[in-house]
Amino acid sequence: MATLLLRLSGPMQSWGTGSRFDVRETNKEPSKSGVIGLLAAARGIVRGDWEGLRPLVGTRMGVRHDRRGVLRYDYQTAKDIISADSSKVHETAISRRFYLADALFLVGLESENEMLLKELSAALKCPTWPLSLGRKSYVPTEPVSLDNDIINEPLLDSLVQHRWLSDRVDDPNWCHISLESEDESGVMYFDQPIGPFSERSFGARFVATKRIRKEGTDVS
Repeated sequence: MATLLLRLSGPMQSWGTGSRFDVRETNKEPSKSGVIGLLAAARGIVRGDWEGLRPLVGTRMGVRHDRRGVLRYDYQTAKDIISADSSKVHETAISRRFYLADALFLVGLESENEMLLKELSAALKCPTWPLSLGRKSYVPTEPVSLDNDIINEPLLDSLVQHRWLSDRVDDPNWCHISLESEDESGVMYFDQPIGPFSERSFGARFVATKRIRKEGTDVS
């Protein structure tokens, strides 16, 4: 079992999973669909290619919150918006879009297929298409790829033992980690791709939250 580690750092990140129309919300941490989309962009997997996407979807994901960031929103306007049924045109549409400001996450993807992780690591170092943090305009300020990014350890151990990604973290002594559970414990999220992105098909996965001493003592 091995784990691929990614750094997601930027002034703006948005990881929405269910909101549409005039209000676009964000989760407080990277969604699996968003991370898989980032990896698909790195590898050049087109939106309709499910066979190319399927191996990525089978990885198990965890997130360490080095800096949770601050929830913000901005307004966006658009003109001449055609309604879904094409019955009318709205002269102006105003939407409110939430994002995380100045957040920093360490993301781990665990798999028994170490060759897949090596291929993903190589793709992140030389991506086919530009990488983004949830929305195309939200670009990383630091490389997503880390040095020595493949760890021959399980997901949780890899996230706990890795150095902090910044000198300015929420708490230097404790790790706040969200871990994709294997026993359906925790909170249910509908961000597990079950088909190509062109079909926007997502299923459920369960995520458990842990608060762990940086030395590795679990107190959750």
